[in-house]
Amino acid sequence: MNALYLHGFASSAKSTKAGYFADRFRERGIRLRCPDFNEPDFATLTVSRMLGQLGRELGAQGGASVLIGSSLGGMLAVLGAAAYPERVSRLVLMAPAVMFAKPGHHLLPPERIEEWRRRGALPFFHYGFDEERLLNAAFYEDSLGHDAFEAVFDQPTLIFQGLRDASVDHRTVEQFARTRPNVTLSLLDDDHQLIASLPAMWEATADFLGLNA
Repeated sequence: MNALYLHGFASSAKSTKAGYFADRFRERGIRLRCPDFNEPDFATLTVSRMLGQLGRELGAQGGASVLIGSSLGGMLAVLGAAAYPERVSRLVLMAPAVMFAKPGHHLLPPERIEEWRRRGALPFFHYGFDEERLLNAAFYEDSLGHDAFEAVFDQPTLIFQGLRDASVDHRTVEQFARTRPNVTLSLLDDDHQLIASLPAMWEATADFLGLNA
């Protein structure tokens, strides 16, 4: 099985969830690849760059891959499934930021968006580096052209969403899943990080991927 973990915004390939899932896959003899979307630098990050990097990763796998995406990585997984349908077999999404392309999305309030555009870059706390890092306003402008909420994809998809998530509204994710018969939504009593739900998410993911057979 080919499997890729797509980390979230201002996170890294060494995040808690990435490490947990990589360990569980390793126990089954499967390598979970975790591309680093901060490369070559965080300041010039765009969704277009992430999607291109994902496409290259998928092309190097030699077959269809399972995509496991967290937050912005969940949005990227949906975009990847739509853009590279022959290379993506299944999706596992954790608090997917499916509304990210909409104007005024949750990263910043509207007045800060205008400041971002005016200044050209703003600092964001980066959990992977444990410090603030500048991010160009091009990230926001580019994101508006990648609407995961309207993406068309038919791969079987499992979504985990916390009911106490302050970053991704569970009602939005419910709306996203409601019209897609290929999507199964699991609502959890957890926050955006979903750390407390890791064991339960792994068991459901293993069943979904046929690893418990």
